[in-house]
Amino acid sequence: VQLQASGGGLVQAGGSLRLSCQASGRSFDRDAMGWWRQGAGKAREFVALITWKSETTLYADSVKGRFTISRDSAKNTVDLQMNNLKPEDTGTYFCAADTRTGRGGYGEHEYNYWGQGTLVTVSS
Repeated sequence: VQLQASGGGLVQAGGSLRLSCQASGRSFDRDAMGWWRQGAGKAREFVALITWKSETTLYADSVKGRFTISRDSAKNTVDLQMNNLKPEDTGTYFCAADTRTGRGGYGEHEYNYWGQGTLVTVSS
């Protein structure tokens, strides 16, 4: 089972990036998927999550109105569209899956699969 995040890069403040997480090894169709990020010297923090059939989406207050999480069950992917990026959005972004409850949540312990990160750098 593997989660592969991609799409990071360098962008100016106010710009956009789209991250994608490709799941392989099993279907994550019925699982909650989340995006997390970690800035330099900081703890990893919750960004967004999406549940089965996209019934529920949740966002950190810091990204509400700017980021959108979506999933394509046929492709086994979860994307994070990031608009109006700010320097404080800089960090390594990780995708994660909760296959135990399917609900995800705001705590790292609620996810049992993690991908490697993709680096997002927002310049001012």
